Amino acid sequence: MTTTKSIDKQYVLNTYNRFDLELVKGKGSLVYDESGTEYIDLTTGIGVTAFGIADEKWVEAVTNQLISLQHVSNLYYTSPCALLAKAICEKTSMSKVFFSNSGAEANECAIKVARKYASDKGYDRYNILTLNNSFHGRTLATLSATGQEHYHELFNPLPSGFVHADANDIDSVIRVAKEHNVCAIMMESVQGEGGVIALQCDFVQAVDKFAKENDILLIFDEVQTGNGRTGKLYGYMNFSVTPDVFTTAKGLGEGLPIGACVVGEKAQSVLGFGDHGSTYGGNPVACAGALSVIERIDDELLADVRKKSEYIFSELSNADGVESISGMGLMIGIKTTKPVSDVIKECMQNGVLCLSAKDKLRLLPALNIDFKLLKKAVEVIKSAVKN
Repeated sequence: MTTTKSIDKQYVLNTYNRFDLELVKGKGSLVYDESGTEYIDLTTGIGVTAFGIADEKWVEAVTNQLISLQHVSNLYYTSPCALLAKAICEKTSMSKVFFSNSGAEANECAIKVARKYASDKGYDRYNILTLNNSFHGRTLATLSATGQEHYHELFNPLPSGFVHADANDIDSVIRVAKEHNVCAIMMESVQGEGGVIALQCDFVQAVDKFAKENDILLIFDEVQTGNGRTGKLYGYMNFSVTPDVFTTAKGLGEGLPIGACVVGEKAQSVLGFGDHGSTYGGNPVACAGALSVIERIDDELLADVRKKSEYIFSELSNADGVESISGMGLMIGIKTTKPVSDVIKECMQNGVLCLSAKDKLRLLPALNIDFKLLKKAVEVIKSAVKN
């Protein structure tokens, strides 16, 4: 009998090492396979479905827009695009937004902003400094920006103009920045694909000070850390700094493709007519859905995210089989004594879906996951990691 799995294996390019699981429907933090087996979802599509599956307010916003105007080119104004940009800027005190289709594209835009800013200022600078162990996307430029050599190995030569320094080491950042005369520093508040490792506050503030003193743009990649994931609206807010540029995607879209490059006052006039563009960026349907998301990430929800985070950390930090736990908010990495692949398999067998990040178990539950479901999932994880 022909199955989804067999069709996929025959016709879809083999770039994903999929779990042996076909998901067919879901609601909130529960998803179901083709046989009706129920799973608690702690993956949210790798940090995308911030309000879970089939969120009713998001579905309503998307459906209403879909049946009125699903797409026009960016040669025309549309209300969802304008209102989403306004909401993001008002919640962050930033100035302007460029919408794209993904986080990698948002980072590409940030790279262009940084290089044109330096050019407009008359600086002989084009290098962008990122951190070792970082991840910024899978386009050729964002791969080059990514500070993990194993992502580079098969695709050289990559575009030039990116240099790397050590995370949480301000001396390394200053040395590399001066040696290569950089125009921007780009970093994640929590290195997600690098093992869910949060940056240290004093390091971030020192980088911010150095960048301001030398007119170097500070860019935060908030693709995975943004939109409430860390317990703040955007991850940089945990460090009491304000970047010149930040990028976001994933949780903003709740499942539809959208990315955003958000610029502050210093960089708001860098890109002009024709300097950048996107066919689908700012799509009315994607923006209508994203607006329903961003408007609901309020102080009450963020406080609840932090409360759930504290619960997970307290329950798992000293659990049998746990070596360490890292991360921030509901972006959590757990180093286990067992191989992480074994832990993920056992969790799945017992109705909980988890991810990995390097050698760690990675948890990215919905921001509004029901506490009873979360507690049930944590008990399954405790059992799975136990020696």
